[in-house]
Amino acid sequence: MTRKRAYILTLVSTHIFLAALGWGQTVSLPEPPEVRARKHVVSLTLHALNENGRDAFAFNGGNVPPVIRASPGDVLKIAYVNELPALSPETCAVNPCMDMTNLHFHGLTVSPNSPQDDVIGMMAMPGQTLHYSVEIPRDHPPGLFWYHTHPHGESHRQVLDGMSGAIVIEGMERYVPEVARLRERVIVVRGRSIEHDPNAAALKRDVEIPARGCGGETEAVAEIFTVNGMVRPRIDIAPKERQFWRVVNASADRYLDLQLDGQKFEVVALDGMPLAYHDPKHPTRITDHLLLAPAGRLEAVVTGPSAGTHSALRSLCVDTGPDGDPNPEMVLADIVQPSPNQAGAQPPRRRRIHAIDDRPPLYKPIDVDSLKKGEPDLTVIFTEDKNGFYINGRKYSQDASPMTSARVGGYQHWRILNRTAELHPFHIHQVHFLAYAENGAPLVHPAWLDTVNVPYRGSVDVILDFTDPVIKGTSVFHCHLLNHEDKGMMAKIVFK
Repeated sequence: MTRKRAYILTLVSTHIFLAALGWGQTVSLPEPPEVRARKHVVSLTLHALNENGRDAFAFNGGNVPPVIRASPGDVLKIAYVNELPALSPETCAVNPCMDMTNLHFHGLTVSPNSPQDDVIGMMAMPGQTLHYSVEIPRDHPPGLFWYHTHPHGESHRQVLDGMSGAIVIEGMERYVPEVARLRERVIVVRGRSIEHDPNAAALKRDVEIPARGCGGETEAVAEIFTVNGMVRPRIDIAPKERQFWRVVNASADRYLDLQLDGQKFEVVALDGMPLAYHDPKHPTRITDHLLLAPAGRLEAVVTGPSAGTHSALRSLCVDTGPDGDPNPEMVLADIVQPSPNQAGAQPPRRRRIHAIDDRPPLYKPIDVDSLKKGEPDLTVIFTEDKNGFYINGRKYSQDASPMTSARVGGYQHWRILNRTAELHPFHIHQVHFLAYAENGAPLVHPAWLDTVNVPYRGSVDVILDFTDPVIKGTSVFHCHLLNHEDKGMMAKIVFK
């Protein structure tokens, strides 16, 4: 065993041991390492490896995926080395596992062609290396994005094992100036399988999963959430202190209905899109809880609860449908007031702001009322049976022909129909869309997203923005329950 592998194995084993003991309740929220641009280039090397029977990213001698911080106009140069074994010890959605891997830069409006956000043609088998060079457009909106593996047939296993990390595109203060003065927290929430964990009962108690679910599901709870790799850490925030939280649901197949006990979220952005970008008059929105589908992101200002009160960041129970998986309520993290010694020794850390130039804020108000009145340009139908998952009756394969195309420079109205008895989150690469209606009724809060929840036996109507000239080539759209994507619920689209 190499020194690097031994070190990573020790870290993984220690983390699992501490989490099993419930020690995460006494540990402050860890901050992931960061990689920043030098001369407008963000350069890093990631390794994919399997330690202790689980796939993982290795970075800079550790096993914690870094937060990639970039500004519009920067280039991400990533060497991705596949050191996974030729014979995988794990089980995949479609066996046998080949231990192939690649990267997807979720939500970034960048090219779908190699060497950028290409999940179709770029694939590394064990022993191979991929070289990414991702150009962030100079007019790219600021916000929270994320990267994760996307090999069709094996994406669920790798993302469930934790092969993901956050991407921050700087500049949110141009839309909400207050955030430049606030302590920022990047919070990566992942699912962790406890299906075969001997400490499963203790872990469920640690995160306070109730005995009964909310959807009538009969299956046992198979996953809990971790926060920045920890089970139920502590988040320090003083009474009435305001912090800027950036939360990504990096789980492979679980929903987050986020609630901060006794407090409200002042939403600044969703799915990496500032609310003010399309609606300058309403740069924030207040809510007491928010449903994040797998891959969804929330950026919000939060206020510390009053002194002497107990508060927690939790996910509420989500009814995923009669055929869905259990998605119970659980505590994600405890909210605590820093002790005087902590506050004096370690003042709140604030991020350096990377201003790219002195341009005024960019806005893009859009009148889409005429598109809403017309019939859909495309109807996307999710179905499933005992043999797999389908879009419009077709199961995805690498050599499949494109299902549809879109001419760059305009907008399209799509209707996503879910004809199954479980929730499905719809996601399209490179493109944001306005989700404005559910089951034919206007949404109270229409929002620009890149991933939207589609209710079981229901529908969602969206207006997709295909106006970015950078986005040309072949890409994909799919269900972001990655087990479903692996089993066929994905299709190709050509941007031309």
